[in-house]
This record gives sequence, C-alpha cells and structure tokens, in this order.
Amino acid sequence: MDKSCTLLVHYDKGTPAVAKEIKEALEGNDVEAKVDAMKKAVMLLLNGETIPQLFITIIRYVLPSEDHTIQKLLLLYLELIEKTDSRGKVLPEMILICQNLRNNLQHPNEYIRGVTLRFLCRLKETEIVEPLTPSVLQNLEHRHPFVRRNAILAIMSIYKLPNGDQLFVDAPEMIEKALSTEQDPSAKRNAFLMLFTCAEERAVNYLLSNVDKVSDWNESLQMVVLELIRSVCKTKPAEKGKYIKIIISLLSATSSAVIYECAGTLVSLSSAPTAIRAAANTYCQLLLSQSDNNVKLILLDRLSELKSLHRDIMVELIIDVLRALSSPNLDIRKKTLDIALDLITHHNINEVVQMLKKEVVKTQSGELEKNGEYRQMLIQAIHACAVKFPEVASTVVHLLMDFLGDSNVASALDVVAFVREIIETNPKLRVSIITRLLDTFYQIRAGKVCPCALWIIGEYCLSLSEVESGIATIKQCLGELPFYSISEESEPTETSKKIQPTSSAMVSSRKPVILADGTYATQSAASETTFSTPAVVQGSVTSGNLRTLLLTGDFFLGAVVACTLTKLVLRLEEVQPSKTEVNKTVTQALLIMVSMLQLGQSPASPHPIDNDSYERIVLCIKLLCHRNEEMKKIWLESCRQSFVKMISEKQLTEMAELKAKTQTTNAQPDDLIDFFHLKSRKGMSQLELEDQVQDDLKRATGEFTKDENDANKLNRILQLTGFSDPVYAEAYVTVHHYDIALEVTVINRTKETLQNMCLELATMGDLKLVERPQNYSLAPETSMQIKANIKVSSTETGVIFGNIVYETSNVMERNVVVLNDIHIDIMDYISPAVCSEAAFRTMWAEFEWENKVAVNTTIQNEREFLDHIIKSTNMKCLTAPSAIEGECGFLAANLYAKSVFGEDALVNVSIEKQTDGALSGYIRIRSKTQGIALSLGDKITLKQKGSS
Repeated sequence: MDKSCTLLVHYDKGTPAVAKEIKEALEGNDVEAKVDAMKKAVMLLLNGETIPQLFITIIRYVLPSEDHTIQKLLLLYLELIEKTDSRGKVLPEMILICQNLRNNLQHPNEYIRGVTLRFLCRLKETEIVEPLTPSVLQNLEHRHPFVRRNAILAIMSIYKLPNGDQLFVDAPEMIEKALSTEQDPSAKRNAFLMLFTCAEERAVNYLLSNVDKVSDWNESLQMVVLELIRSVCKTKPAEKGKYIKIIISLLSATSSAVIYECAGTLVSLSSAPTAIRAAANTYCQLLLSQSDNNVKLILLDRLSELKSLHRDIMVELIIDVLRALSSPNLDIRKKTLDIALDLITHHNINEVVQMLKKEVVKTQSGELEKNGEYRQMLIQAIHACAVKFPEVASTVVHLLMDFLGDSNVASALDVVAFVREIIETNPKLRVSIITRLLDTFYQIRAGKVCPCALWIIGEYCLSLSEVESGIATIKQCLGELPFYSISEESEPTETSKKIQPTSSAMVSSRKPVILADGTYATQSAASETTFSTPAVVQGSVTSGNLRTLLLTGDFFLGAVVACTLTKLVLRLEEVQPSKTEVNKTVTQALLIMVSMLQLGQSPASPHPIDNDSYERIVLCIKLLCHRNEEMKKIWLESCRQSFVKMISEKQLTEMAELKAKTQTTNAQPDDLIDFFHLKSRKGMSQLELEDQVQDDLKRATGEFTKDENDANKLNRILQLTGFSDPVYAEAYVTVHHYDIALEVTVINRTKETLQNMCLELATMGDLKLVERPQNYSLAPETSMQIKANIKVSSTETGVIFGNIVYETSNVMERNVVVLNDIHIDIMDYISPAVCSEAAFRTMWAEFEWENKVAVNTTIQNEREFLDHIIKSTNMKCLTAPSAIEGECGFLAANLYAKSVFGEDALVNVSIEKQTDGALSGYIRIRSKTQGIALSLGDKITLKQKGSS
C-alpha cells in the first residue's frame, strides 16, 4: 500500500548568525551580494520567520538603491512583512517607507513607477496609502501605458479599501474621463473594469453609448463587457433584452475565447430558441476550428448540457456535432457519439446512420493505432440506432457482418450480438442475415464469437435449404474426421496436413508453428523410444476455423457445436420428408460428437475436456439417439422464448431509465401567472418575445422551483463545537463535484469582542485548502459566516479538521476551540451508471485493486440485503431482475457506479442463505485506484448491518 513519506527537517535559517550574514551583505556595496541577501530575506519570510532586526538595515541600505532587481525584491519584502501590531494599528516604523514609495511613484523610470503602483494594489493599510494618493493620480496622465494601466488598478484597489471612497472622492469620474481618451487596450480594459467594480452605472452608460464599437474593441475589454452584462442581467433581468443584442454582435468576434464566453453568457441569460440555436452553432464551429483536445472536450460538455435542457434545438445540429468524429482522440469520439445517440429522431436517423457507415468504412482503410477500438464504438452506436429505429437495420447489418472475422475480438463480439438481436426483432431480415452468416462463417477466428454465431444458425435456420446449408457449413469448418487417431507405423505425409502416430520405437516431440493463414498448429519430430504415442490430426492451410479452435482445447465451443447440430437435426426432421436423409445426417452428427469426446479424452490434447462440456455433448448424443416430441419442443422453442424474454426485459429497463431521466416538475399554488398575450409588445424584439414565452412556460411547468427540499439541507448541517463553548460553530457542507464549499456560522456567546479570530482548517486525504485563513473581529453575542473552499482530487473518503483561535481584550493569550471532524462521504462523488456485461467483465479482469468484505448482517432475505446494499452504496444493479428473482438460497449480482472523476467502481455480491436463516458470503469491490476500493469497502462494512 502506497503511503506518503514525511521527513521532518529542522529549519535553522532564522538564527541570529544567519540574520547577521544577511545584514552584512546588505550593508556592503556589492549589488549581487545585496540581491542574494534580499532573496534569502524573502525566503525566510515565506517560511514563517519574522526577522524584525533586518528592517532598519533594509531602510538604510536597500531603499536608496537604483538597481531594478533590488527595488523589485524590496517591494516583495515590504509586501510580506507585518505592517500592523496585534491591535490592528499600523506600526510606527512603516512611516519610513512612505517617502520611498512617493519617490518611486515620481521616478523618471517608468518600470519603477509601474511596479510600485502594482505594489500599492496589495496594500490594505489605509494609513500607508493615504499620503500617496496625489502621486498615484499624477500617474494617470503618464506618457507610458505601462504606468497608466497600473495607476488605474492602484486607484481601484485603494477605492475598495475601507473608507477608500473618501481618499478618492471623484475616482469613478476621473477614470471615466481617462477611459474616453485612452488608446492603450490594456489600460482601457483596466479602466472599464474599475468602473464595473466600483461604479457599475457609469460602466453601463459607457457601454450603451458605444454599442456600435463593441465588436472592434480589444479581446480583454470584450471579456470584461461580458462579465458586466452577466452581472447587470442578474440584478435587473427585465433589461436583458438590450444586452443580448450586444452578445449576439460579439459572436462574430475574431477571438475564440470571446466567442466561447458569448455563447455561455447567451445560454445563461436566455432560453429563447434563437439564442440557444446561436450558442449551439457557436460551440459546433469552435469544435471544428480548435485543435486542442482539452478544448474540444470542454465544448462537448457544453453541448451535452444544452442537449439535456434544449433537446429539440440540438436535434437540428446533430450532423454538426458528428463532424467532431474527425478528431483522432478516442475520448472525443466517444463523447461525440454519446451526445449524438441521444439526439436521434425519425427525421435524422438515415443521415446519422449513413455518416456512421462512412466512418466504419474509414476504419478499414487506415492503419491507425486505435482503429479497432474506434470501430467497436461505431458498431455499438449503430447497434443502438438499429434498436431504437428497426427500419434502418437493413441498411447496416450486412455491412457490419463483414467484421465478424475482425482481429479486434471486442468489435466482432459487438457485431455478433447486434446480428443476434436484429434477426429476432426484424423477422423480414432473417433470410438475408442467415444466408450472409453462413457465407461468412468461415472467416470467424475468435473463440468467443463462434458460439454466438452457432447459436444464431441453430435457432434461425428454418427452411430445408437453410438447415442443410447450416449443417454443411459446420461440417466444412470442422474438416475431416477423426480429430485424433492411433496407428502402429508412421508414414510420410504432406507438411502441416496431418501428423501420423509413430511406431512402437518412435515418439513425437511437438512444437508450435504458425501456418499461412495466421493460425497455430503443432509440428512433430520423431525420435527412438519403446512405446507408441497418439497423434493429433492437424488441418491444412485450408482447414476450418472450428477445427483450429477445437485442436487448441476449446471444448466449450465443442459443446456449442454439438448443441447446434442437435437443433439442426431436430428441425431437419420436421422439414425433410425423406427419413433416409435424416438418419444419414443423424449419423454424421453423432460421429462428429464422438470424435470431439475422443479428442477431449486423448493425452495429445492440450488439456482434457471439462466436465460441463463433456456432459453437454453426451446429452446431445442421447437426445439424437432417443428423439421425442417433448424434448424437441424444449430445444426448438424454449431457447428462443428465453431470448425473446431477455430482449423485452432489456427494452423495458431502457424505457424505465429514459422515464427516470425526464423530470416531472409542478408549479406551486401561489406562483405568479403571466398572460403573455395580454402584455404589451411595444419595443420588444423577436428574441425578447421568444424569451418571454420560454419563461412563462417554465413558470407554468414549475421548472423554476427548487428540487432540493429543506430537510435535505438540514441533513448537511454539522455541529462543530459544543453548546457550552464560548464560541459556537456549525458548518453547512456543499459538494460540487471537484469542490467542497464550507459555510461556517460562528456565534460569539461571550460578552467580549473576539479579536484576531481565525478559522484554521487542515485536511487529510486527497483534499486541499484553496485559501489561507483570514483574521476577523466578532462583537459580543453576534454571529458571522466564514466560507472556505476545498479542492477534491480523487474519490477517497477525506477528513477536514481544525480549530477556532481568538484573542480577547482582557487576556492577550490566544484561546483555542477544537472543532469536530468533518468526514467527506464517498457517496457524494459516485453515481449509478450502466455498462454492458462484456465491459464489466473486461474491467473486472483489468482492475488491480480489490477489497473483499465478508457479509455480516442481521437481514435474512437475500433480495432485501441486495436492495439495502444498492441503496447504501448509490450503485446500479446490472444483473437483470429475472436473474435474481425467486427463492433458491443463493444470490449473485453485479453493481456498477462511476465517480465524478471518471473512475469505475465494480461490486460483486455473492451471498448464500445458511440453514439457520443467516446470510453468508462476500462482497468484492474492484477499481483502478486504491482510494475508491477502500472507501467503498468501509462504507459497505458500516452500512451492511441493517437499515439503521
């Protein structure tokens, strides 16, 4: 188990000896030594040292320096040092730096002026800034734009300080005047930002008076304009009509960043079809023009959000979305196909399928590394299309059947599963599919694909010609019999055709060779010995695929061959009037089955036949020898009925999931009703009219109502301190996927003012604090809210702990109140998901982390226990309901979920009911990462006892 290793090293840099070295270097005349000394001093401050003894030395020897590097390091030093005492008063010695800052603001070099103005943006002490305000104002008219843009930012920062509006009474007016004459794009952007932050009305007036010029402004200024529009429309939604026109004009901007922000702003402000269509078109254009894969994935996320909210509009753009398949990245292609499959309708299905067919053909020509995986995605997408709209199946099924012999086994499996479902749901295609399957069966080389193809042949060959063709195809693919023979003398044979047994004085040593068709065979060399050895009759270059697989020891396939031959013979008996032909076919089938048994029991086979396959083949032999109507009905009808039931259950499950996705919202009894047709339309644009209609529809259907109820909110409030503590605190925890927001309410229950009160938090696990804690003052018997943001980097149970530190006026010592721990639940990060059985098995085999939890519960019903585990873990049960219904004393089910970070969580529940009624068994969890396996295991261990 990997754990982080921590090494504690004693940091001894703040000792007087080191401080003395720095002091001596600063007092010297060597510039480079001064630079190194200043860097050391800054590093000490960053590491928590105070070194107050250096302050006077720096004032005397560093302040007068004209070197730019030293001046920049000096400003960093001044930014880091403490400028106030414990009572919040500015230290008296800080007055010494004011004169130097004033000189820098009037320095002939524009760089010194600019960095000093930037330093003023970080000062929070009004007493230090106040004497510098005249010099800052003078820099507004400096000839160099670098100085002007930093002067505007400095004025904005000072204006936002407590009582800052008294230092610069007419600052907004001055900035507005500077904005009208400014030519530098960056300075203009800073000026507009200052008006937006400090005097929004002036910024709005300037924007509306220059509407025609907005499209010609600089990119950075356009971004601030969009931010202003979002802010204004949030406070004054009735006025958004005139701003949406500005946004639409910016959609033709040259900057991709501006266009992207325009589309996002348009979606957030308006739900009118025209606006949504414009935003979606913008995202699609960016999807094709941008080369960065991360940008493409973000754009696809935005399109996915639009799809969930405005599906009718997105349906029109499905072909534009599918053009993103031109990207070679598999993640982009997968996300594109997922979006497109949800937008398919009767109107666009033919276009979509035609485009997917072209993509499938492209995967044949190119030799790209991921072609096989991409082809599998396309086949799954076409399968989904054909299931939803059976009328298109005829246009794609024959193309896909060419891939039954694909080297990518997963792709071939998807094709054969698709063919199996289509041949049942589309009876009109049965004859053409069977004919094509029999023609291409010899191409199938994968041992996992052959059984499914054989099942199709056994179930859907109905006419006499089809049954005879099916039997002939199987015989041809098995080759000549027997598979295994014993003789007393060896004879020379053709290379790779057959390996005869040696005489009593010979033995064959075998080694694998690769034949011309790419399959493996065994080559033997004879040597002298005293006993005879059996030999396996290998096929030639033209031998069938079934023979090759059988000779490698795939006896499960042999059992499937036997079952298929049995079904075909039983059906032949129904359609063939000649009993002689039937008996002849029965004899041939029995010979094949006996030969497979003989091969499985021979020492020359790679491994002996397994019991299940042996019993299955023997059952088929018995059935053919003693045929009766009851068994014939079971073999020819019951299997098909089970498959039909499985398909219908699958369709019902998909319909239930689709129904669950469609949210039902209801309007409240006291909600406002606006009669749109009775409103005045004077002065309203078409976009505003559409927007008004959409708002009315949302209000009528209750879409504006909040889904989260108050009870759920109360469950997320955690008490952090006791009721008897002088400071009471509680936290409201909100989990936003990658972020955790803590709103901590702190109540001062004492009669004294709490000074320098600080909420100190620390984390354990893959959690990271975003901001450094701040100091607050809290009056007696009052409360305040402190917000803290925490980043989450993986699905792992984390812990947030900490304390509240404060001082009082009577006692100068710091008081500490320890907080209760906040445990972040893994359930906040995982959600139920769906995957195919094949994908589940593949992931189960690949994932290396497993957590095995023994069942220990008071629940005595197997199904009730499974439902309890599903509810406790927030996972989806992939096992069909029909597979786990009934009372048999055993239950096995697969559960699946996906985390917000894209991690897969697999769970297998295997339980058995004991004679005393108790449940026993294991719950096995597998995942790609250790954190999710351990956290989910802990959750199950905690919750499995019962409903409590």
